[in-house]
Amino acid sequence: MTQKTHWFNCFKSTLLFIIFIWLIKLIEQMYFFDFHFMAIYPREFSGLIGILCAPFLHGSWGHLAANTFPLLVLGSLHTYGYPKTKWKTLLIILLVSGVGVWLFGRPNYHLGASSITSGLFYFLLIAGLFRRDRVSICLMLIAVFMFGSILLGIFPLDPKISFEAHFFGALGGSICAFLFEKQDSKPPVKVYEWEKEGYSIEDEGEYWKIGYVEPGEPLPPIDHQRDQFPPITKK
Repeated sequence: MTQKTHWFNCFKSTLLFIIFIWLIKLIEQMYFFDFHFMAIYPREFSGLIGILCAPFLHGSWGHLAANTFPLLVLGSLHTYGYPKTKWKTLLIILLVSGVGVWLFGRPNYHLGASSITSGLFYFLLIAGLFRRDRVSICLMLIAVFMFGSILLGIFPLDPKISFEAHFFGALGGSICAFLFEKQDSKPPVKVYEWEKEGYSIEDEGEYWKIGYVEPGEPLPPIDHQRDQFPPITKK
């Protein structure tokens, strides 16, 4: 599988999820349904169903649109960098955010995919800091550069926004970054010639005399007895 194909498959799986949540909102609009009763309502028995259903529901088209692009990008980055643990991570983020909101949230309906978005962002952030391989760091930097404002989403800055869902989603993502740190294999580390056993710094000057060597080709043997340069004569 080529790198381009792998990226497309990661993008496609996230896009299918987004199409699904848009269809739910479209059904609500076309048939005058109201799925708010399936959202999380803290400490009410009827609100327990929202632990599983709330991320698929949105209060308005604007709410849905605001979550779409971050979810598409962060979901694709997460699927690309951590394919072995992606489903376990999503499930834990869903459960930790849902149960946390149900136990500690304000008495109101909580819904929306921003809990998953927050969880994925914090997963990429924490995993990049702890794994420190080039792929993890690159994914972390993309996430922070594009969606760094998610860092502030866990604080109660706007009473109309469920910061509880953001906070517990971030908690779930951080937990997964610790639990699954070593389950996704890291890319192979390139070993340079000077890192190999038997390399001597005394040979460094001799290689400059040999000329250009293509990357990946073995270095030719050094003839210490042969002078590569003609003697310098003064006129």
